[in-house]
Amino acid sequence: MPHRQTPNIDICDQIAHLPLFQALTPSQIAKMAEHTRKRILPKGEVLFHKGDVAQGLFVVVFGQIKLAFPSCNGNEKVVDIVGPRASFGEAVMFIDQPYPVFAQSIVDSLVLHVGKECVFSLLETDLSFARNMLAGLSMRNHALMQDVETYSLHSSTQRVIGYLLQHCPNGSHGRCDGSVSFALPISKQIIASRLNLTPETFSRILNELITARLIRVQGRQITIPDIKRLREHDL
Repeated sequence: MPHRQTPNIDICDQIAHLPLFQALTPSQIAKMAEHTRKRILPKGEVLFHKGDVAQGLFVVVFGQIKLAFPSCNGNEKVVDIVGPRASFGEAVMFIDQPYPVFAQSIVDSLVLHVGKECVFSLLETDLSFARNMLAGLSMRNHALMQDVETYSLHSSTQRVIGYLLQHCPNGSHGRCDGSVSFALPISKQIIASRLNLTPETFSRILNELITARLIRVQGRQITIPDIKRLREHDL
């Protein structure tokens, strides 16, 4: 696994380029780096389990981390997929409660773990950092509310179409017409769980869209011949 061959990563440089920490001074970044540890995760490795105690927050440098609820029957509900330059675990860290979900790498990943004592110290002394932290938590809460709205008010087909349009490259989902091809960033099973669908329902909807000639599918590769037609389907 190539990423496991690159342990000599400059933590200060990584911190300085993350949106959450962009307002920090070089001395603050150096102090934070002293309380930051990097964790290289091969695909499928669990970062923390449900019920573990939070000792700080995590930031993804590269890769993808799945946050999910486990279940006794072996299934899981995917809550979020965290990608590069995004953080997670802040809310649990603040309320001093165990994690309600588990975190697992979907691909080879590198994450930074920032100790909560350092975070709390910065919050007390740096207003810009506090605002960035609040903004990040607010955006996370807004995304959760959007999820509730989507699951409550949108049909299964609308959820799948919305996901496909959202992941069109270069903002293609905002165009009125035209075609586009792209690869799904994660497995279909994880996408189904993220959309609150069973894998069988997700596959059935894809097949219905294929039959209607709204999409073409080859493995993870998706082709949308006419973005406008797909967007207007099942309105």
